[in-house]
Amino acid sequence: MNISVDLIKKLREESGAGLGDVKEALVQGQGDLTKALEILRKKGQKIAAKKSGRTAKEGVIAFYRAGNKIAAVGLNCETDFVARNENFLSAVDGFAKKLMAIGEADFNAWAEEEIKNSLIVKIGENLQLAFAKIIEGNILGGYLHSNKKAAAVVILNGGTEELAKAVAMQVTAMNPQYGSPEDVPAEIIAKEKEIYKEQLKQEGKPAEMIEKILTGKIQKFYTEVCLIKQPYIKDDKISIEKLLNGAKVTQFTKFTL
Repeated sequence: MNISVDLIKKLREESGAGLGDVKEALVQGQGDLTKALEILRKKGQKIAAKKSGRTAKEGVIAFYRAGNKIAAVGLNCETDFVARNENFLSAVDGFAKKLMAIGEADFNAWAEEEIKNSLIVKIGENLQLAFAKIIEGNILGGYLHSNKKAAAVVILNGGTEELAKAVAMQVTAMNPQYGSPEDVPAEIIAKEKEIYKEQLKQEGKPAEMIEKILTGKIQKFYTEVCLIKQPYIKDDKISIEKLLNGAKVTQFTKFTL
């Protein structure tokens, strides 16, 4: 059957599928564009079923910002080669934009269908949605690392968006577990003290010194796990608390693939 170049081009634009798949679908659909699209969707579902057991540990994160909201989407693939592919990167950007448009409640179902019916045919690997989240705040800053595998969003009370972005970069790089010492659960502090005490006893430190040393150890612990106590990555002579200069971090969210 003779299939026109224009029809092939149109189906490729609509489906994103490869040239061979498009030609085959048009032949099977006897030149009917609607039938050919349905054939490609079914093929995508079959490929998805076959590849579903394959590990998808690579991938990228995309942000889309609209006003005081940031939509964050992470999409996993099988190989780093695909994670660097322009079609894949463009698709993830599109997912973030779609998330912003339709909201979290409807996005997962849409994404699942889009992956099975279209994207897997186009990309040719097992793909899995890692996360999809919209974060909203008046003073909002986001940072996406150059490898697109780590990112963070920070909301401030006070300060500026540039400050929020700087703190988001800190979160991405240093991975704090808590915002401030007050946020650390008492049982975590108790466990750290127990470990430090045992270490100090093993070192032969006298009992009267141990409590004094513990204070310093816990303060050091805070600089590792609490965001506001961490040294600022761009100037380790100041802490994040000092960088904030009175502004408060009300929420921070880190994303990783």
